[in-house]
Amino acid sequence: MENDTQKYLETIARVIAEGKYKDTWESLAEHPVPKWFLDGKFGIFIHWGVYSVPAFGSEWYSRNMYIKDSPEYKHHLETYGEHKKFGYKDFIPMFQGEKFNADEWMELFSAAGAKYVVPVAEHHDGFQMYRSEISHWNAYEMGPKRDVLGELSNAAKKLGIVGGASTHRIEHWFFMSPGRQFESDITGNEKRGDFYWPSMPDAATGMHDINSEPWPSEEFLNDFLIRTCELIDKYKIRQLYFDWWIQHSAAKPYLRKIAAYYYNRAEEWGEEVMIAYKHDAFAFGTAVVDMERGKFAEIQHFPWQTDTAVGKWSWGYAKGNQFKEARDIIRELVDTVSKNGCMLLNIGPKPDGTITEEERAVLLEVGGWLRTNGEAVYGTRCWKISAEGPTRTRDGMFTDNDGYDYTSEDFRFTIKGDRIYVVCLSYPEDGKIRIKSLQGGSPYVNLIDVEVLGFEEKPRWSRDGEGLHIETETVRSELPVVFRITTE
Repeated sequence: MENDTQKYLETIARVIAEGKYKDTWESLAEHPVPKWFLDGKFGIFIHWGVYSVPAFGSEWYSRNMYIKDSPEYKHHLETYGEHKKFGYKDFIPMFQGEKFNADEWMELFSAAGAKYVVPVAEHHDGFQMYRSEISHWNAYEMGPKRDVLGELSNAAKKLGIVGGASTHRIEHWFFMSPGRQFESDITGNEKRGDFYWPSMPDAATGMHDINSEPWPSEEFLNDFLIRTCELIDKYKIRQLYFDWWIQHSAAKPYLRKIAAYYYNRAEEWGEEVMIAYKHDAFAFGTAVVDMERGKFAEIQHFPWQTDTAVGKWSWGYAKGNQFKEARDIIRELVDTVSKNGCMLLNIGPKPDGTITEEERAVLLEVGGWLRTNGEAVYGTRCWKISAEGPTRTRDGMFTDNDGYDYTSEDFRFTIKGDRIYVVCLSYPEDGKIRIKSLQGGSPYVNLIDVEVLGFEEKPRWSRDGEGLHIETETVRSELPVVFRITTE
């Protein structure tokens, strides 16, 4: 293993030395954001793994089941017995994925209007959802015994959907550490090559204090580096998504190497690629900012991404999870796009590989709306303002379950060519609206025509000093309504 690691490290160093991009922030800042991302706007995130089997609490079951007195700990004892006799690894044979069909998944995502897809390649639990030469603890050799990421990548390519992958590997440094604090199946199984390696003790506190001791070791960080580069090389992913904790100071040199290697490999392939990151892990402008379960309150001058989920409480499949309504997801998608962002919407399939009826219904309703109104989303850019109206969204992460009571005075704006798209987030029953931002006498917007997408009715409209007045007779919808406004 040491020889293999050294060989891969040498390859990484050579690609960086010979390539256009070097492992410095200055060099990496020259890398552009892909046009497919700027135009695509909407993608699907997939959390599917061993954690789907217990389906209790959340996808953090692999950690929480070892935290004494937690609901997961108590549930595990009551359902599966003592941790030393039945640990997290013992869920792997139960993770069969017997109904998993990558083509069917991708057809659903296409029907939902998704332009890119980002499956979780490795979660915090350390189980790889792809065929790997680095670890035997993967879905190709265990559990489903299939290269899940490979099958999804191929299925996406058939439908013209951009394929990506996320890695949460770096959290594995500490993630399973609670199992060291009592007699469990983790104790004694923390050597390199073991499923639970390294499960560092005391890092349970460090996960909150990002730079506390013990820092990730060089051995672990090299493993993280080559695992990530293996993902890049094997699947030619076009969005590399990182979860949190990569902002640890010890990770910075490795992130620069990963980015330089990735950007140089993409140059060889002739592909546009991107990295999505959280917090301040990357220097601003070297990759794309991601807001977990949240977004920016105002329009941004840089492209960004929100990752949110249909499920309210768990990213992975969990019994008792509650689900958002399609209307609310559509509203948040429009709000995000109007602020120069893209949305990555997560689903959590069942352990057998089927997608829940609740999530399927939401995806199809979102897709139906996008088929009619997608021109106000795909390929658009920001207008001079993003929003009008009394309702303002909160700024920051973990705000996506707040919920907003949008009114008929709440609008979002996008543009494409000579058209302004105005999205009314809550259409009034009387069919009468006023858009103040498009008032008459404006020196920079001369309106020629107003149409409503998805309806045959030609709306009546007029302008004065108070705004653009639009009135319809037959247009009624529980979902956002889009006006296409042609300008001179």
